Amino acid sequence: MSSPSSPTRGRPARLDQARTVQTALGLLNESGLDALTMRRLADAMGVQAGALYRYFATKQDLLTAMAERMVGGVADAAGPTGDDWSERAARLAHALRKALLAHRDGARVFAGTHSTGPNTLGFADSLVGVLRETGFGDEEAARALYAVVNFTVGHTLEEQAALRPGDGGTTDAGVLHEAVATGAYPHLAATLPVLTSTDFTAHFEFGLRLLLDGLRAVRR
Repeated sequence: MSSPSSPTRGRPARLDQARTVQTALGLLNESGLDALTMRRLADAMGVQAGALYRYFATKQDLLTAMAERMVGGVADAAGPTGDDWSERAARLAHALRKALLAHRDGARVFAGTHSTGPNTLGFADSLVGVLRETGFGDEEAARALYAVVNFTVGHTLEEQAALRPGDGGTTDAGVLHEAVATGAYPHLAATLPVLTSTDFTAHFEFGLRLLLDGLRAVRR
């Protein structure tokens, strides 16, 4: 009889935490978060499902480890300390968005976890450090961290949801266009080309600029 960490036939697969997370990310990119189950992950690794719980007591623990892996290196995006603080903060926000977009449903995974790993904490420490070094108080820097992260993750959630492979039905933009066109919404009708635009980078840049301009006003 095979052991819990061995495949049912053939040579036993090597099972470790790093390989498990990497395989889970591969399945995420292939089929999305809803299709990622512990059983499917175990099948992909050639082990019994129970073997995975050696490293992850719950699926939520696995997702937290995946989120932590996603943001590796993001903390280094701030750049030289001599650069303008708002440019450095913007780089960190851009790097976080890029890291989440690199994985299918990446923002959904990250939003549902609260990692205290070195990658996540390193990013947070870098952003808070940029703000404190330029004169923000501790409370302001901490709240600004939440504002930047919540905006970036929230935006990316909507971006990935809008671009998620669908079932061939009407797109979100199409639904909005139809609803506005058949109702009395003159202001929405005037701005519909932008509201239904899929240029999410432009949407992100605009929102981030507003946020940083607001922080600049707080600093003054």
